[in-house]
Amino acid sequence: MEITMEMVKKLRDETHAGIMDCKKALAQSNGDFAGAAKYLKEVGLAAVEKRADRATAEGRITFKISKHKAVIISVTCETDFVARNDQFKALGNELCDMILENGWTEVNTQLEDKVKELIATIHENMTLKSIVVYDVNSDEYVQGYSHADGNIGVLVKFKATNPAVFENEAFKTLAANMAMHVCAADPMYLDSASVPKAYEEEQLSIFRVQVQSMDKPEKVLEGIVRGKLNKHYSDICLMNQVGQLYNDDNLTVAQIIAKFNKENDSDVKIVEFTRFRAGA
Repeated sequence: MEITMEMVKKLRDETHAGIMDCKKALAQSNGDFAGAAKYLKEVGLAAVEKRADRATAEGRITFKISKHKAVIISVTCETDFVARNDQFKALGNELCDMILENGWTEVNTQLEDKVKELIATIHENMTLKSIVVYDVNSDEYVQGYSHADGNIGVLVKFKATNPAVFENEAFKTLAANMAMHVCAADPMYLDSASVPKAYEEEQLSIFRVQVQSMDKPEKVLEGIVRGKLNKHYSDICLMNQVGQLYNDDNLTVAQIIAKFNKENDSDVKIVEFTRFRAGA
């Protein structure tokens, strides 16, 4: 049977496979479209395993927020070209939809199989690397932010006794600014109380070594060490960081939120956040 360009184009539109692959598949199936599509899938999925060890240092962060849940995922790939591909972008959205619809909280076979389908089409290794899912209760609000076309993605969850404040335009501005701040400042922890004890002790030991040559009383040295720890917290803890957006008074994030609460008679607080960077 003669394989025409119209047949090849139709199969390519349906499967997104390459022109030569479509032509070969149609020849193998003697012009049968269903058989050709099946052949392309079988050949493509067989090749997935051959690509599994390829490094995936690029990728895209995708998030979705529904009424009761929010999800953010990191899908990695080999090249920035694929990271900008519309099919790759659509994959992220589809994975988020699957996670929200099924109540999943971690990578599973169904999600991995969906990724493999695109690997079979694009012929580049990909991995669903990370998933974080938030439950969103009636007294909570989740703000998302995407930077540089999905290179960095952020979710920030807020909580308030009176959720009516979430409809306040001033709050929406605050929430957007906080999400952008997390993107720019890259905090490790929410606040000093969230810092693991082992990490704190490690930092204290480092700072004590740094000051041991100073000719000062032990009590003074320990004060310097504690000062260094507090300075370190101002770098790594969200609530201790100086706000980076519209902050003429050089206030910390904690102070910015306290100011908002005073001005709006509210008790808004940040309870958690997630920041993913593509390929990391």
